[in-house]
Amino acid sequence: MFLEGNAASSVLGWISIACWIVVYSPQIIENYQLESGEGLSLLFIYIWLLGDACNLAGAVMAGLLPTVIILGVYYTLCDTVLLCQVYYYRWKRQTGQHVVPAHIPGEVSEETCLIANSRSVDPSERPEPSITRIFVRYLAAVVFVSAAGVTAYCISNWLPNDDTSPLLPLNTKLDWHIQVIGWTSATAYLGARLPQIVKNFKTRCEGLAPGLFVFSILGNSTYALSIIAASRDPDYLIRNASWLAGSGLTVFLDILVLSQFFYYGFVSGQRGWIDRALA
Repeated sequence: MFLEGNAASSVLGWISIACWIVVYSPQIIENYQLESGEGLSLLFIYIWLLGDACNLAGAVMAGLLPTVIILGVYYTLCDTVLLCQVYYYRWKRQTGQHVVPAHIPGEVSEETCLIANSRSVDPSERPEPSITRIFVRYLAAVVFVSAAGVTAYCISNWLPNDDTSPLLPLNTKLDWHIQVIGWTSATAYLGARLPQIVKNFKTRCEGLAPGLFVFSILGNSTYALSIIAASRDPDYLIRNASWLAGSGLTVFLDILVLSQFFYYGFVSGQRGWIDRALA
């Protein structure tokens, strides 16, 4: 059947790749529109960069396909872009190249404001999209990205190659060097979320793009499932335990971040309703 064994693993692997190609885009666009990267925790980016660097090294050592190695380079470049945005917009504020009219919840100075240019609109005056519209928007994006992954699988299936997931290692031996790198990467991915979760309590998720975590959840979920779909052999799962842990456990932390989005969105909505009722 189409969704058995290596075919299922390959489809899930391509969907995962499609998700990781676009995962950074929402946050990069958000930073550009706000002219600020203060919604992101710097520790989050630096530790995520460490995880991506280890993931790239592990992909090279494990003999993954060139496509995956190129993607590893792409991930590290996107991490670098996020860092550059944060420092660039901080530099613009410090040199007084734009005005900061808005204020982030939990912060006490203009130096850490998120909305930082003269064209920005006061967040209180911006029309808030409904929960239904947000849900439909991201559902459509998820369907589109998933379809792109399936299309990539179909194209790759027409090419002369074996029917294996593009994300799975070609070397089946247990290499402790790869294991150390893999567990370091998994620890970094898990640890990166913690400073971001803490920062969200201060900023109420202002300046943070939910799409970053939506596609991260889908990408990590399909990646973990692609490993499991390829084989349930205990030795195979042990060899890939670090990749399973790094992707599977991260999903729960990303869900926690999305829960913060919904919570602070609900609180803001309630406050807006109360303000309108009292006006």
